[in-house]
Amino acid sequence: MNRYRLFHITEFQYDGPVSESYNEVRLRPLQDEMQSCLSFRLSTEPASSTSSYLDFFGNWVHQFNILRDHRSLKIEAECVVLVHAPKPPSPDGMPLPQLATMQEHLADEFFDLLAPSVFIPHTRELSGLAELAGLESNGTVGGFVDAAVNLIHSRFKYEKGATHVNSSIQDSLESRSGVCQDFAHLLIGLARVRGLPARYVSGYLVPKKTAAQDASVEEVIGGQASHAWTEIYIPGAGWHGFDPTNNKLAGSEHISVAVAREQDKASPLSGSWSGDANAFDRMEISVQVVHLA
Repeated sequence: MNRYRLFHITEFQYDGPVSESYNEVRLRPLQDEMQSCLSFRLSTEPASSTSSYLDFFGNWVHQFNILRDHRSLKIEAECVVLVHAPKPPSPDGMPLPQLATMQEHLADEFFDLLAPSVFIPHTRELSGLAELAGLESNGTVGGFVDAAVNLIHSRFKYEKGATHVNSSIQDSLESRSGVCQDFAHLLIGLARVRGLPARYVSGYLVPKKTAAQDASVEEVIGGQASHAWTEIYIPGAGWHGFDPTNNKLAGSEHISVAVAREQDKASPLSGSWSGDANAFDRMEISVQVVHLA
């Protein structure tokens, strides 16, 4: 069990005045059987009033508007979250042939989390990788998932700039590279073509040695706090998180903030503003995580 205090600051700078800024943020950690959000505070500069609601997937969504002219926008979220270590799925689980007999039932319950999409099309190459993962597994559903995670980690290079926020898995399949968002999408695709419901998770990955501002930071691939991974539904065992970027199960160092079919509905921030098309200058994001005793 770990308890963390998180500070997430996003700042926008504009070269000229903008107005009518309408925004949605998903920055409050999820509340479920594996973690508890003990406190949450959201503030903006210029100041604004916020409203919130739970979306279809159970994510907290906060909305705020800034209608008057402004040349900068600062969004600051602070929270304390308690995370429990999940129980790993059994390595000796359902045989893969048995999974085929459950497809009608799984499709009835999880259709949206099995169907292809714009970001995650079910291509011939993806099916080929899924077949390879099956061959490298121990013949069980859990073994297939472990093999798929290892396949992505070993055959795809973590490379910033190799893809963009709107890339589909096809871009990663062609370049054999990407970042945590791409690897999460790839694992979702491999699970879905094999008949396993899967969903995208956005959140934070806490370096193990983080304890204070001046703590030494353990290097983790893709792990400077903001992160993405995958949850897969394993019949008989429920939902489990897998991190293909780091070739591991999602553990108590993974803080879940939002889940969705794919990344566009789990984005930390989305919005629009009115002003000159060239007014946007830059965006800066900083995340600080403190491990509380």
